[in-house]
Amino acid sequence: MFDKEFWEKKYANSEAQWNAGSITTPIKEYIDQLTKKDLAILVPGIGHGHELMYLYENDFTNISGLDFTIAGALEAYGLMNNFPYGDVILEDFFEHDGQYDLIIEQTFFCSLPTDKRSDYVEKMYDLLKPGGKLVGVLFDCYFNQETPPFGGSKEEYLELFKEKFNIQVLETAHNSIKPRAGRELFFIINKQHD
Repeated sequence: MFDKEFWEKKYANSEAQWNAGSITTPIKEYIDQLTKKDLAILVPGIGHGHELMYLYENDFTNISGLDFTIAGALEAYGLMNNFPYGDVILEDFFEHDGQYDLIIEQTFFCSLPTDKRSDYVEKMYDLLKPGGKLVGVLFDCYFNQETPPFGGSKEEYLELFKEKFNIQVLETAHNSIKPRAGRELFFIINKQHD
């Protein structure tokens, strides 16, 4: 339903309205406290590439972006001459293979049809190394629409992740950007060992 063509049209028609314009504060502040620069980091659904660019600019050496389409990243590439274009993998998230210490979630989850959320959890579990972390933000609200973004609630997310992950943090973000204030959950969850 929301395939490569759908997303390419969104970017072509300037309909990627949830582009924050830069890395959002909760994720920026999390990245800022990381000291190990060679962590294997994945950013799925890179959109306009703000998180990937921030990691690159802050000397992280093992980063990968993953997306269906390069349209958003190309737009970003035009704005940022040193965008790490070579670190972008064009592939369906559910077909991607790899092993990561950290996966950053920024509006990728909410772009998926809600019936794919269990598949998302399984795939994240597969992609993370033992003890690896999934970190980011999730919407803590609902949207009355039939196209992304799709919202949810803390209770839903707790239920969704509890079998495969240890939930370290799942709380209202205290540092959301203004349009998302009070409607965003910051989370840190760890892959449970097999």
